[in-house]
Amino acid sequence: MITVSFRPAPCICTMLSGAGGGSNDVQWCFSQVKGAIDDDVAEADIISTVEFNHSGELLATGDKGGRVVIFQQEIENKSQPQCRSEYNVYSTFQSHEPEFDYLKSLEIEEKINKIRWLPQKNAAQFLLSTNDKTIKLWKISERDKRPEGYNLKEEDGRYIDPNTVTALRVPVFRPMDLMVEASPRRVFANAHTYHINSISINSDHETYLSADDLRINLWHQEITDRSFNIVDIKPANMEELTEVITAAEFHPHQCNTFVYSSSKGTIRLCDMRESALCDKYSKLFEEPEDPSNRSFFSEIISSISDVKFSHNGRYMMTRDYLSVKIWDLNMENRPVETYQVHEYLRSKLCSLYENDCIFDKFECCWNGNDSVVMTGSYNNFFRMFDRGQRRDMTLEASRESSKPRQVLKPRKVCAGGKRKKDEISVDSLDFNKKILHTAWHPQDNIIAVATTNNLYIFQDKVN
Repeated sequence: MITVSFRPAPCICTMLSGAGGGSNDVQWCFSQVKGAIDDDVAEADIISTVEFNHSGELLATGDKGGRVVIFQQEIENKSQPQCRSEYNVYSTFQSHEPEFDYLKSLEIEEKINKIRWLPQKNAAQFLLSTNDKTIKLWKISERDKRPEGYNLKEEDGRYIDPNTVTALRVPVFRPMDLMVEASPRRVFANAHTYHINSISINSDHETYLSADDLRINLWHQEITDRSFNIVDIKPANMEELTEVITAAEFHPHQCNTFVYSSSKGTIRLCDMRESALCDKYSKLFEEPEDPSNRSFFSEIISSISDVKFSHNGRYMMTRDYLSVKIWDLNMENRPVETYQVHEYLRSKLCSLYENDCIFDKFECCWNGNDSVVMTGSYNNFFRMFDRGQRRDMTLEASRESSKPRQVLKPRKVCAGGKRKKDEISVDSLDFNKKILHTAWHPQDNIIAVATTNNLYIFQDKVN
């Protein structure tokens, strides 16, 4: 196991090897910020998920109000390479509405828990979005032509008496202003008793999984009225319940393999070829607990909030409360790399428990070639870890650093002792400002981080 301890970068520029890999250092600079600047943030405007599509041309966000906003990357101006392409609003639609379960007397929130893009097969784009109970398949398509010259209908839509038609016209298509339409194609409902926390598209491009606290279901994208239960950890007596499912994901290349993580800090890899119900896992990834770090909070902070396969399928990354771990699928007994995200909070766990921050679920993501990983923290900080060069970086998504092409300045937290200049005391961190959701462009050095109701986009600096 490699437990990595880092030294802060000596220079003011933010440099890590980028999506293209190699020794070329990346200087991250501000590109855009989306969302209102108001300090008084409406609950419905809080961003709850962020996801790039497979090409990186589209970036989708979901919020607690059930809305999905899609941004499109504008064509880059090749005559002015210093002017980077920006993401502008492409489509906005209401994905989910609040509902009420009358049998259980429970209100079902409209909050979007996850968005997953389907691989593009034609001119239209498709995505899955889910709230706590219902998954929907959306088609996003463009229209820039309209038909004209009907024989039995006027241009304003009024129908014509067939007896008055004296000549036959051939309808034609005329250009019109571009219109982007979002239409629900399928609704996958009534399959989850508990709250859905994950959806993942299979590499066979036909099926996907959805996971809640105790069960994982397998769906076919064309069939809405039934799904197959492939994992069920619900005990016969709910008083014997000791762990819940926190995240699940399909392997990027092997359509029979998926993993799911638990609140006990374990990851189970299952092979659907072994049996229809994957009660028995193929591999169990678990790190022995360090007795010296044992405390009242050990079980809470060991709970895994996110699991992501690397693009090449060899590794997987997990995020618990204090760290990011990289696992080799061929080695189950311990992670090959461990990165401390905010170890300075270990002494603050009691107050974090009292204000419920200890239950925050941070996500994590890989860059395009799996050489750098990124995850969020508090005070609107986010962390990057360069796996090859063994370097880390703390950056901040802030309105104060939002001038066009402004290079981001690395931040450092002082955990104790004498505070140096430009360092931030751990006692002055704002735990209401947190970055839970992050996304990395699949090919380029472009990242998106969500801070409450704002979406920040950063890019590598172009000289």
